[in-house]
Amino acid sequence: MKRKQERSLVEQPQIEKLIQNVEKVVVGKRAEIELSLIAILSGGHVLLEDVPGVGKTMMVRAIAKSLGAEFKRIQFTPDLLPSDVTGVSIFNQKTLEFQFRPGPVMANIVLADEINRTSPKTQAALLEALEEGSVTTDGETRELDRPFFVMATQNPIEYGGTYPLPEAQLDRFLFKFRIGYPTKSEEMEVLTRVEKQHPIDTLESVMTLQELLLLQEQVKEVYVQDNVKEYIISITSATRQHHAVYLGASPRASIAIMKAAQAYALLQNRDYVIPDDVKYLAPFALEHRVLLSSDAKLSETTPSKVVKEVIEQVRVPAGNEQAQ
Repeated sequence: MKRKQERSLVEQPQIEKLIQNVEKVVVGKRAEIELSLIAILSGGHVLLEDVPGVGKTMMVRAIAKSLGAEFKRIQFTPDLLPSDVTGVSIFNQKTLEFQFRPGPVMANIVLADEINRTSPKTQAALLEALEEGSVTTDGETRELDRPFFVMATQNPIEYGGTYPLPEAQLDRFLFKFRIGYPTKSEEMEVLTRVEKQHPIDTLESVMTLQELLLLQEQVKEVYVQDNVKEYIISITSATRQHHAVYLGASPRASIAIMKAAQAYALLQNRDYVIPDDVKYLAPFALEHRVLLSSDAKLSETTPSKVVKEVIEQVRVPAGNEQAQ
């Protein structure tokens, strides 16, 4: 007996209202907004690689304001120290005690701007926060408030004075994608909206953090059938066996795809994952996790081409509905 497709775990208008609120600021980028929300709902983080001025900062600010969340921005520079990110203990001469001053990473939503412009030591300061949801300073581990979401950005054009993110750090990001330039009509709409006042200044919250936490818990209840799990594993395993790949996707990538697919199903008003969810989300979760061989790089093969080829070759399991 099959479960009815119309059954849902959450009222769809709640999430739709959040998306529409962000669209008041970010024009024509619904898919990218949805991907960001999928990452938040599944407890993941996003790496945006795009040129300046396409709305990366505005999108994350709009999401933060729509949720009424505490928002902090970290501008990564070559001289930034790990303590500038995580926080530092300062001696208080009045109390004769050290007092911890939290860094900007200790917020609900954090924009890590131009993350590849800082040293590997400072980049590594984010690793614990991204994976464990905590930071360790002066030998003490401090839990970060939930929800916690990091959107990091990097410029794909200017590589002078940058430090490419190592594979271990890239693997901590659920998705990597681009926003891209708007169409001519979308850019006209942008000009019209900001002509007198920027819409970000008047944006109001449409969802509380408590409601978001409840949605995150509901995402965990979205059912994933065994054949869908096998489909995910088949895709990630195929990246490890591809002739052009030096280092394929790890088991963490399989977990990332599954959790993202659960969140995407929730956005689609379903309480179960279908193979099409996996097929749609896999490129965003895999391309930054695939390291090409030297020969493949010389032949102008890209991670995008490899992942696309893998997805086309792996057989999609039959049956798009979940059995009860």
